[in-house]
Amino acid sequence: MAPSASAYTLLSPAELSYLHSSLALDPPIRPDLREPAQFRPLIAESDILPKTNGSARICFADGTEAIVGIKAEVERSGTGRTDDVGDVDTSERPAQLVGQDSWVEMTIDIPGIRDDDPLPVFLAALLHEGLMASEELADKLWINRRFHWKLYIDILHLSPPLSYPLPLLSLTVHLALLSTRLPKLVSENDEDPSFDDDWEASSYLYARDKQFDSSPSVTLLVMAVGDNIIFDPTREELAVADVVLAVSFAASLDSTGRTIRLLAVRTIDPPSRLTPPGVPDALNTATGAVASTSSQQAWTARESLEKEGVWSPPRGGVKRGLIKRVIALTVGKGGIADEVLDGLKAMNSEGA
Repeated sequence: MAPSASAYTLLSPAELSYLHSSLALDPPIRPDLREPAQFRPLIAESDILPKTNGSARICFADGTEAIVGIKAEVERSGTGRTDDVGDVDTSERPAQLVGQDSWVEMTIDIPGIRDDDPLPVFLAALLHEGLMASEELADKLWINRRFHWKLYIDILHLSPPLSYPLPLLSLTVHLALLSTRLPKLVSENDEDPSFDDDWEASSYLYARDKQFDSSPSVTLLVMAVGDNIIFDPTREELAVADVVLAVSFAASLDSTGRTIRLLAVRTIDPPSRLTPPGVPDALNTATGAVASTSSQQAWTARESLEKEGVWSPPRGGVKRGLIKRVIALTVGKGGIADEVLDGLKAMNSEGA
């Protein structure tokens, strides 16, 4: 699915060709002079909204900013027992009862874009899929066989998107979930849940004091130009991308250390496919070329002519080898995922 028109940048075919050639160099030359795997500077803080269970704010250097607020409510599961449980210990969840995707609801509000526009709907579905793919978030929301927590994740994009907002929203949701706290449960077994009124006794959804635990998923935007793989692309870079991928991953800690797990890889139709192609001199009547007699002849002439320096929108799919390289760079040992999670952990610690 292509980003909405607000994510496009108006560049001439000559500018598109120059930018594509620069990014295809070895090493690539990015407009802001970042390294291929270097992310844009950002400002982040958590626990900024007082009447929420968790919240976070992230602002990129280009001025794009997002705020996420999370509210938790107790909801009846509808699949548990409704009879008197007596003294039977049902505090342990049966193996056949697992969390459900419907236990997390996500909405995205982007200025100037309707709520039913394909962009916020697609972004919400993509982020929700990444969060629920590991099944750990839904498992943490289980209370007993009759009740569970339901999370309402509200995402507000405070400015019109100056680039594709997926990584900004994903990082902000990640920080908000890390700061989410739930009141302490004082009821037992399958009783109607009751909680401690003391907020200081509440616990984090993703425990900070446990040696072994998991973390929320993160979805990153990755693009490729030629053989070069570029992370965190800007709007101008997306305008010349050959391939754009959304890579979702999560981490868990055990006795062997941190384990990065790949959750999903999705292709995103890049806006470069809708950019205007350049016209080579051999086909330009303004420079003395003979005009084609039919549209079919013009199409054949354009398809058979490959001239360096003339912009042509990319076509075709994604090679398996490229996806394999992206996955290795992202979730491989010491890869981008480790760097991103370490940075988010440091931000969350400072915010706390």
